[in-house]
Amino acid sequence: MSNYRRYRVPGGTYFFTVNLLERHSNDLLIRHIEVLRQSVKETRKRWPFHIDAWVVLPEHLHCVWTLPEGDIDNSNRWRVIKQTFSKALPLTEKRSSIRVKRGERGIWQRRFWEHMIVDDADYVAHIDYCHINPLKHGLVKQVADWPYSTFHRDVERGIYPLHWTSTLPLLDGNGERR
Repeated sequence: MSNYRRYRVPGGTYFFTVNLLERHSNDLLIRHIEVLRQSVKETRKRWPFHIDAWVVLPEHLHCVWTLPEGDIDNSNRWRVIKQTFSKALPLTEKRSSIRVKRGERGIWQRRFWEHMIVDDADYVAHIDYCHINPLKHGLVKQVADWPYSTFHRDVERGIYPLHWTSTLPLLDGNGERR
């Protein structure tokens, strides 16, 4: 079994990519967007975190969070979000015999990808990456056309103009600098 080690900084800011188990032709996240929103809301009541940016695509999501001062536990937050979301959906997905044996659903990939934000330029690049991702995947012609994103919140706050577009940030598919 792999030994995963995560870089932990109390009160740190992190970029995440979280994927559905079956990504091909799956729109589960946007079909059940209200369930996902409620799962995040419930989790934040017990384990608060600041949402710096978030985008939900049909089969994966990207976000940037800042944890409370002194807190390093983003893994538990993801576990609760995934569990809450999964429990709210009927059991209709295919599951491997291993998942059935363990009592696991077949909705999410077991792990998530994280990146510790290291400086202001890294922060801006990852926020932009979240917001531009629907355009990158060809889901919309303009960033503003995608409804499942904090981009609209940031437009209201004056951080982005409504018709913001730019060249894609110099990040790879995991949000890492190229």
